[in-house]
Amino acid sequence: MSRRPFSVVIITRNAATQLAACLESVSFADEIVLVDSGSVDGTAELAAARGARVLQREWQGFGAQKQFAVEAARHDWVLCLDADERVSEPLQVSILAALAEPAAQAYTLARRNRFMGRWLRHGEGYPDWSLRLFDRRNARWSDDTVHEKVLTDSTVARIAGDLLHDSAETLAAYLDKQNRYTSMQAEALFKAGKRAGVAQLLLSPALRFAKFYFLRLGFLDGAAGLVHIVIGCCNSFIKYAKLMALQRND
Repeated sequence: MSRRPFSVVIITRNAATQLAACLESVSFADEIVLVDSGSVDGTAELAAARGARVLQREWQGFGAQKQFAVEAARHDWVLCLDADERVSEPLQVSILAALAEPAAQAYTLARRNRFMGRWLRHGEGYPDWSLRLFDRRNARWSDDTVHEKVLTDSTVARIAGDLLHDSAETLAAYLDKQNRYTSMQAEALFKAGKRAGVAQLLLSPALRFAKFYFLRLGFLDGAAGLVHIVIGCCNSFIKYAKLMALQRND
């Protein structure tokens, strides 16, 4: 079936233990572009051996790094992935069908997260809609250093099939990463002139818990779902606490 050619773009740094499964899941792509930021664990070599075009670039933040990878692709249609993500077989079928007869210029994918050994089905863990497949002539990544997003004024549609996210990291490593992310978020908010008060500090985590644990049925995911949501609520609290600290030190 005739379809638009597309490139898979991935950004990495020391992702050798996760990358092979990701690359195998997108072997149906017309091109794989990997932008690496100085990996020392063989990430770049592994990618090149599996047919990816590897570029090296100093880390510039998530948004800028992903946009650089998009611009480096040979095709206008791009699928953006992280090294710890895999395209499921149903999602592969949907991607190929969408590229045969595009009904939109951008598509969001249902991202399923694996946490504490369990594939989450509710709460924040699923469907976790993420805009990842798009025509770069009509969309681009934001410049955010963390929690970047795809910006577009074009039609956006949803596509069937799951994008599987399995970082296989320990809970301690996950918490360390969240600590770094909340610091980056607080700094970005501060630079943008945002301010936080006690009300925001208290209400944001409480409303987040109510939304994901009760309204989004996170309680059905057992202990793993509870821990995942509580960490997200703590992140919200810590992010605003760090913002308040920046305000007071200014």
